[in-house]
Parts: sequence; C-alpha cells; structure tokens
Amino acid sequence: MRALMAVLLAAVLVMAYGSGGPAATAGAPEMKNLEHGTMSYWRDVKFTPDTTDPTGKRGRWAGWFHQDVVDASKLKDGVIRGKIDGQWLDLKVVSLPDDFCKWNFEKRQEQLRFIAKMMAMPEGAMGGMMKPEVSGPHNAMVASHGMKRKDSDFDINNAVKGTGWLPTQEKLPEMLALLKSTWDDSMQKKLALLESLYTKATDVYDRTKQASLELYSQPNFETHSFLNQMVDPGVAVVYLDLPKSYELRCVAQMLHPDDPGLSEYEKQVVEYINLVHDYFHGQSPRKSIGVIYHVVQVFDNSPGRMRGQRVVPALP
Repeated sequence: MRALMAVLLAAVLVMAYGSGGPAATAGAPEMKNLEHGTMSYWRDVKFTPDTTDPTGKRGRWAGWFHQDVVDASKLKDGVIRGKIDGQWLDLKVVSLPDDFCKWNFEKRQEQLRFIAKMMAMPEGAMGGMMKPEVSGPHNAMVASHGMKRKDSDFDINNAVKGTGWLPTQEKLPEMLALLKSTWDDSMQKKLALLESLYTKATDVYDRTKQASLELYSQPNFETHSFLNQMVDPGVAVVYLDLPKSYELRCVAQMLHPDDPGLSEYEKQVVEYINLVHDYFHGQSPRKSIGVIYHVVQVFDNSPGRMRGQRVVPALP
C-alpha cells in the first residue's frame, strides 16, 4: 500500500512560485535554464513525470496565468485598455485599411493555390519548389519590450510569429462548427475551404484584429515575447512582402486555455486559434496560449512614397 501511495504521490508534483522565480518542491526537476523572467506569473503549476524516464527529469509541465495588464471590458464600445509604459491607456481599436486587407487576402489565396498545386504533383516531382515562404501575410515580426529575460541584457525582443484572421464574434461559433465538421477531410479539400473563406473574407473576419499562438511558453520555458507582453502589451507587428510592408501598433491580449476567468467569447477565441492552426498543421499535443492583436494604429512602411507614414487613424 505504501508503495502504491508513493507512486500516486509521485505522479503529480506541484511547484510553488515566488517573486524571484520558480522554486521546485522535492522530486521535481530543478529548472536551471535561463529562459525565465525575474518573476513568475504561473499558477497551479504541476509536473507529471514521464514514467519511462529513470532520471525523473522528463515529463509534462502544466499551469495557467492571467494577463493583468489588458482590460477588454470596453471592446463593445470600441476601446481596448492596456497598461502601456506603466500607465493605463484607453485606446480606440481601428479597422485595418482596404489596401492591407486586399493584399492580405489575395496573397493568402495565392499561397493556398500554390500549396494545393504542389501537393497534386507526383511524389518526388516537387524537388526544391516546396519551400517555406517567410514573407507575406502569415509571418509577422512582433517587437515588444517590458522585462529582461535572465539570458538577456535588454528587455527588447523581436520574434517572428505565425498570424491569421479571427472571425467576428457573431461568426465565431459558425466557423468553429465548420472546421470541426471538415476536420477529417483531405488536405486538398481543406485548402479549398480555406481559400473560399478568404474570397468572402469581409463577411467573416474581424478587421480590428489579428491572431496568433504563443506556442512555446510553459512554466519551465518562457519566451521573451511572452514575458514582455505580461508586463507591457504594447507591440509593433510588422509584415514584409515587397513592395508592400505594413506595421500594426497593437495591444496584445494573451489568453491561456486553462484560465478560469476567461469569458465565453475568449474561450471560443482560444479554441478557434488552436483549431485553425491544427486544421492545417496537424493535431497538437496540447492547447496553446491564444493571442489577439487588437489594432490601434496602422503605418504603411512600404519603401518609396510612404516610408512609414501613419495611415490609420488618418493624419490630421
């Protein structure tokens, strides 16, 4: 019986966090890696050991957080509140301009058609043609600041994030149902469905937002962008697809799937961002942190005439 109790107790080890970082309870592997901030935001942290690992170092970490520097309670009035540079600001969300939307949706359709064409070719015929495209509407460079990570001399960070569109609140349940009902379809059918959605994008997607996943941050490893956005949610999101380049100034709202304080809408947002990611990339082993980039300003960074001028809101 004692042996059984020992096994059960070892199955889930709980960590207690303080302002100086994680402090492991007996039996949990010590986290010596520097990919952490000067304080931790994680709650109910648990470590479940991998029973096949005799060292006890491998296993699964779990926990959740709530981002206290963003207040979305006024979104129905078109306002997102964020603690920017240490001060709470009420910022009016803006719609992405027609030029950005036209470029974004048309480029996405073009990329989906290219992928479908490559997949239809005989095996081995693609050669070096199927290479990831860094430029375009999917990959955004997200600049943030706020907290030094323990491995950094600076609090500034820039990271490339995969981004996409979020359906309007009214369309969100319908889109969730659509993706679930076609989950087992062939990839060719899935690509055709995604392309069709972008052809009627203005009827489906929320033009005041972009969305992403914070894929890698967990209690045992925190990205610098995660730490920065926990302190200061003001970010610059840059797209480059020459001759086009856009910079979105946004308030980044991070939503952990296990946060008990999420609204019903926020739960659906996290589910959708994970689902649409896995719809294309394949089933993930766990749900990741959802990120909404609430757009408050837009700059046209295209070389030539614009060169970084603000286009939304329009200059006086």
